[in-house]
Amino acid sequence: MLKITSQRIGNDVTLELEGKLAGAWVAELRRFWRELKAGRGTEGVEVRVCAVTFIDAAGKLLLSEMYLEGVELVAAGCMNQAIVAEIIEACSEGRKRSSSTPKNSPGIIFWILFLGTVGAGSTRAQTTAGDLTLRSAETATQLAPAEKSLQRLTLNQAVALALKQNPQVEMGSLAAAQSAQDKAIALSALLPQAELGVSDAVRRGNLESAIGFKFPGAPQHFGPFQVFQAGPQFGMPIVDLTLWRRWQAAREGAGASHAQSQSVREQVVLLVVSQYLGALRTSADVKAARSRVELAQALFNQAGDLKKQGVGTGIDTLRSNVELQNEKQRLITSEAALQTTLYGLSRLLNIDPQQEIALADELNFFETPEFTVSESLQSAYARRPEMKELEAQVRQAQALKRAASESRLPALRFDGTWGYQGLSARTAIPAYQYQVSIGMPLFTSGRIHAELARAELEIKRRSEQRTDLRNSIAVEVKTAIVNLEAARHEVEFANLGVNLANEEVVQARDRFNAGVTNNIEVISAQDALARANDNQITALYRFNQARADLARATGQMEALYSK
Repeated sequence: MLKITSQRIGNDVTLELEGKLAGAWVAELRRFWRELKAGRGTEGVEVRVCAVTFIDAAGKLLLSEMYLEGVELVAAGCMNQAIVAEIIEACSEGRKRSSSTPKNSPGIIFWILFLGTVGAGSTRAQTTAGDLTLRSAETATQLAPAEKSLQRLTLNQAVALALKQNPQVEMGSLAAAQSAQDKAIALSALLPQAELGVSDAVRRGNLESAIGFKFPGAPQHFGPFQVFQAGPQFGMPIVDLTLWRRWQAAREGAGASHAQSQSVREQVVLLVVSQYLGALRTSADVKAARSRVELAQALFNQAGDLKKQGVGTGIDTLRSNVELQNEKQRLITSEAALQTTLYGLSRLLNIDPQQEIALADELNFFETPEFTVSESLQSAYARRPEMKELEAQVRQAQALKRAASESRLPALRFDGTWGYQGLSARTAIPAYQYQVSIGMPLFTSGRIHAELARAELEIKRRSEQRTDLRNSIAVEVKTAIVNLEAARHEVEFANLGVNLANEEVVQARDRFNAGVTNNIEVISAQDALARANDNQITALYRFNQARADLARATGQMEALYSK
């Protein structure tokens, strides 16, 4: 689901995107963008993808087109920033190449489209064999550092690695640890406190100012004399409900911080799973593209042999050669998309950029095991860390409200000192003082009333957030279930489509070899097979992503993918 919010400030327009820029939502954004462009042009338009959780290949292509037309892209988070940086870098490279190419040259259009669609495995742009060779050589040079180590990772290993060293997870853990220390500080205010003091002073004072009048025959001053004192001072509250409530609030704050840390972990797992599935998808695109290149090469050779035998024609050979070059181009695009996707996964895992990673779960991408939904909506409410965080924050606000209210009540406290006192250290004797005191505020100039009002407003705000989150979780769970069921059926039909397309290619090839028809049928069958492969890979990707979305909606991402 994608939410598009348009905000106009003066002559500038800001588009705020929230959700997933994938599938049908890419077409929706494209339609919205065309209507906006037709009404006001492209100047002063800013697209913010800070709240976007996933961008597929078609989404990247659309953002590239919008950027080339003058739109400013703004992103937040490691994944979205990496995607926007990739788009800007690719488009900047395309502009540099186009500036060094003569006007009206077909190469301008090719380089802009090609560089703008890195990551879009289904791009069907055409180019010449010379351009393909040049691009392949440049790609090999850019992607071949001097020394690299290869690490094969399964999906579970990638998730475990991200949970171990992803910066966002680390910062969430540190925030939780900090809240735990805040709780300890609040608890210490309820426990005894003691400190040791040692002093050795010389005193001289005005006697008249001390007694308030001049005493006849007495000196005006007293001293100087030495005063030595050494010993501990201690104290503790006996009854202070305000301090008790503040400790309860700190305890609930620590619980909220821990739940927030768990929420960060769930989000990071979702990002890693989505990126890994995207890498599996592009890897499948590469394998399908290689298979189609081999098929196109065999058909080209077959057309050439038939021409030599006097059965085929030159146009048949030319068609086969064009289709072969198109398939080679698609292969290069798919390979580049795979590399960039792996780079994004490496960034999420926060590993050394010099270390190459490979996917160890490639075969599992084509497996579609049953995934039954046995979890109720109440279980999702109980598991989601966001719900736990908001509930803890509500309890924290309630504790602070009680603390403000009970600060009007008397507080009972015990204090004391014990130590050695004397004119010097040698003449010091034990001395002590113990006292119990009661204190209560009489007039605070509205401070307590303001604290109560602020706590009440915080409780209402958190309660509204909790209600909104419950509704959002319910929609997410139901939507994920519907998408999962639809994706399962899509996979079934896509697999059937691939089998039929392969059979069509075989029959068309046999008819062409027998001289019954020209190779137009063969080329059409090849295109049908390419579309069937794309549909199968897309359906498998949507199925696996739908499972991840359902796990996220029910709060089971880490439990399901970190086993």
